[in-house]
Amino acid sequence: MTDPTRFVLVETSHAGNVGAAARAMKVMGFTDLVLVRPRWADVLQREETLAMASGATDVLAGARVVATLAEALDGVTHACATAMTPRDFGPPTAAPRPHFAELAARGDDRVAFVFGPERTGLANDDVYRCHVCLSIPTHPDYGSLNLAQAVQILAYDWRQAQGGFPVVARTADPRLADAAAVQGVLEHWQRTLVEIGFLDPEAPKKLMPRLNQLANRMRLTHEEVQILRGIARAATLKRD
Repeated sequence: MTDPTRFVLVETSHAGNVGAAARAMKVMGFTDLVLVRPRWADVLQREETLAMASGATDVLAGARVVATLAEALDGVTHACATAMTPRDFGPPTAAPRPHFAELAARGDDRVAFVFGPERTGLANDDVYRCHVCLSIPTHPDYGSLNLAQAVQILAYDWRQAQGGFPVVARTADPRLADAAAVQGVLEHWQRTLVEIGFLDPEAPKKLMPRLNQLANRMRLTHEEVQILRGIARAATLKRD
């Protein structure tokens, strides 16, 4: 299945931004990158581009360089310009998230996000080619976003609108210790505390019931029970 989302960078001047944009795309699962008249003809192979891509070299390898925005938008059914300020004419301006919710609900568009040059942003004629002008909400006193940062924000919001990716634990969920294991470690600690002189068996002052409640609140795992037993053993061995 081809990637239904395209990222278009128009007249990008900094090679590092191309690499960083590729990285931003890849972490959100997007691969279709098109460059329109970049400053450097060999931008996809430049050292700075590859360094900033940080492993997203497959996105760079599949990227295309074209001469016009019309070529970049070939096959696209919904083009989103990006600009800080609305234009007097042209497409309506929208914040990304509510617009993405509408797009995702339709579910049948081939979407492109179009980003302009770092210094000037998109030209009016390029904005007019698009269906909507997306404006990322920023602090009113300072709305300057780096190109790759803007790509990352839109890539994240668009992926979330499509359902996002599940957060998967790196390790399996630990098994909780059962009541017998918890009582076993408490008995071990009781013997150790008596041996090191911390607990007086003639006047325990409800220390063990309090430790029992502490253990219950902690919801100990099997691994943690073994750690606590190891500490108890080490404490008595040191005394010997």
